[in-house]
Amino acid sequence: MNILQINASARSEGANSTRVANAIVERLLAASPTAQLTIRDLATNPHPVLDEAALGALFTPADKRTPAQAARAALDDALIAELQAADVLVLGVPMYNFGIPVQLKTWVDAVARAGVTFRYTENGPEGLVKGKKVYVALARGGRYRGTELDSQVPHLKAFLGFLGMTDVEFIFAEGFSMGPDAAQQAMADAEAEIAQVLG
Repeated sequence: MNILQINASARSEGANSTRVANAIVERLLAASPTAQLTIRDLATNPHPVLDEAALGALFTPADKRTPAQAARAALDDALIAELQAADVLVLGVPMYNFGIPVQLKTWVDAVARAGVTFRYTENGPEGLVKGKKVYVALARGGRYRGTELDSQVPHLKAFLGFLGMTDVEFIFAEGFSMGPDAAQQAMADAEAEIAQVLG
């Protein structure tokens, strides 16, 4: 089993979303000790944003790209290859201003590629990244689960489903900014949820 862990916090150390993602991975590795783990930390190794130069590279046929365009496209290719090779995807996702962090958005933009991870058919779009289990570790300063302020769950569910990943579990750790007791409870609640989901 190949596990891909994406740490999407802007913090390279001490991120609550990474703590929750780590707890999920620890449980997965305990159940499958021979599993291979790849960690992509988007704080220590940030991916470039999708800008005009990147679009130029991606929409230029591979055999006609300049060296700079080939190098830029190769960065996205590497993230796509990691995703395709994974059996299990674990996303560590903090909430920044009610949305996903820019670090995760750059990953989303990199791995969503027409003809590779999804395609358009006469019946509509079809995801090509299938057969994977996804765990999303959500860490929030407040409590937003099940409210209209939680834009992360519908956004991530739609994006992952668009690529073909429909077996998704969301693990919530909420209240980290509401005092020491609430922060401790947030992690305890997440650990209990992980135990329930992963057995």
